[in-house]
Amino acid sequence: MDAIRNTVLEAWMTEHGYSSNSLADAVNRAVEQLTGRVGGLDGSSVRAWKAGRVAWPKSATRTALEDVTGLPAVALGFVPRGRPSPTPAPSHQEEHDMKRRTLVGGIAAAAAAAAAPGTASPRRIGMSDVNRLNKRFAEIIASDHRHGGQPGIEERAAALADEALNLQNAGSATQRVRSSLYASGAAFRSSAMWAAIDGRRYDVAKAHMREAQSLAEMSGDQAIKFRIWSHAGTMYRHMGRPADACAANDVARNLHLTRRDPLFASLGLARQGAIHGTAQNRTDTRRAFEQAQDAMLRADPADHRPVWLLAFYDQAELDSLALSAYLSLGDYPTAEYHAHRCLASLRPHMVRSRAITTTRLAHALLAQGAAEAATATAMKVPADAATRHARVSRMLQEFGAALRATAPRSTTVQTWTEHTTTWRTAA
Repeated sequence: MDAIRNTVLEAWMTEHGYSSNSLADAVNRAVEQLTGRVGGLDGSSVRAWKAGRVAWPKSATRTALEDVTGLPAVALGFVPRGRPSPTPAPSHQEEHDMKRRTLVGGIAAAAAAAAAPGTASPRRIGMSDVNRLNKRFAEIIASDHRHGGQPGIEERAAALADEALNLQNAGSATQRVRSSLYASGAAFRSSAMWAAIDGRRYDVAKAHMREAQSLAEMSGDQAIKFRIWSHAGTMYRHMGRPADACAANDVARNLHLTRRDPLFASLGLARQGAIHGTAQNRTDTRRAFEQAQDAMLRADPADHRPVWLLAFYDQAELDSLALSAYLSLGDYPTAEYHAHRCLASLRPHMVRSRAITTTRLAHALLAQGAAEAATATAMKVPADAATRHARVSRMLQEFGAALRATAPRSTTVQTWTEHTTTWRTAA
């Protein structure tokens, strides 16, 4: 007997925007969550389901598919073994008559529903709702790169995290949509966490971190788990707690995502290098950055990655982290080298990163005795960043103190003092 095409599954895939390949990927991820091993499906597997060549998938695959769709397998057109196959498709005339009866019946049912009060069906939440949220996530990322660390960014990100959670209770949704909403909520909450870290509001950052971690676990999204734990490592590094920083960053680095994608591995290693610098581990610092560079070179630029990663992690960010590490180690010539490399390749939208790198370069130059060059460099930091960004403001205050200690009563100190006065006036 010829296989009977599974038109129910085809209709569901069309409605929810799945191709054969994307559904195979989603089911593979669900299999991994169920069994601990990545599923082995590909687009041809799903095409076999649609064609009816596979009428009843294997147990683990079937359970994973039900998790993705939110429907039992039989409701997706699959037929358990031992049951009779569905009735063959009707003839053209029978199909025409059936469609006409369905249309007439549907109109009558719609009219009756409209006349009956209080019978509206619950709202259906779909990927279009998730996509609308994710567009706003891209706006948060862009705002962070321009301004960084501002309470306003933190508040907007936290509000959008709450909006993602509110959508969970606004109607029915598939397991895929619900997972995506939890991932969106975790992403927004981790952006709020990062804004608080960048603004040195560490107690607030920890509260955002705990909420983000809970949402990430419910989403099952490896990339967002990586982001949150990697942020945690950075937070503890800024707080001067390298042991905690290393432990948190290790959680991110040990996710299997880093074994699949060298770019995630590179970021984890680069941040580990910055932590080793804070801990004064010179050999481990050098080794971590060598490995981070190697992993970056192995990464395929064409691979699909989340917007937050693509928006900031590149060669410039790797050099920025190396600059921070070698400053901590007191290796000022190497720090200066990475600062120049970073500034040469920074993308235009990285306004906050440029201010931080310029300030660190000024510190590296001053530590090598080049007070005039260091001061001229520090004066390039925009007034907005110098007065409103907590990390930049603190580093510039430390620069001024070091400059006065290095060259007291010099014209360079006078120049710097007059310049900072204009900042305060502008603010």
